[in-house]
Amino acid sequence: MTTASTTCRRHVEGFGEVLIRPVEPARDVDVLHDWVTRERSRFWGMREASRERVREIYEYLDSLATHHAYLVHRDGRPAALFQTYEPAADPVGECYDVRPGDFGVHLLIGPPDGGVEPGFTGAVLDAFLAFVLADPGRLRIVAEPDARNDKAVARLVRAGFVPGPQIDLPEKRAQLLFLDRSVFLDRVAARG
Repeated sequence: MTTASTTCRRHVEGFGEVLIRPVEPARDVDVLHDWVTRERSRFWGMREASRERVREIYEYLDSLATHHAYLVHRDGRPAALFQTYEPAADPVGECYDVRPGDFGVHLLIGPPDGGVEPGFTGAVLDAFLAFVLADPGRLRIVAEPDARNDKAVARLVRAGFVPGPQIDLPEKRAQLLFLDRSVFLDRVAARG
């Protein structure tokens, strides 16, 4: 098992306590299965997966040195699932010119507790991007949501990502988006 051992805890003013920790497939399978099989998660590609299949997928991911999954908690409750990957070790890396320092991410916001909260997704995304970019070797974040997922594409653009080309992956037509480290850090500095 080669799960990333990094855990991050920080207080986000006006949002709460954020904990980012590696997924533990056996421990987290109920939450993961609930989230990835919902209609709102259709672009995640696991709507029909059984609980056992979800556990197997995350156990496999956990065995890789190049791909990792994290649960983000807000005030002790699971709030989002993020996955990271090295593009050169992923099918996406065959679809564009991977640069040194590129680092890939996937994002799934958990179902809202008691309704939609303005600013929730942005706060969770910012916390995770800060976590990923804490490694100074990561110079550019790569995302490739399903090209039909207008909400995800728009959310990433609002976070500073710049659209690249659409690409064909085995499971989807994807929209490449890129976020330069300096753009994110400048945005954080501007907010104080």
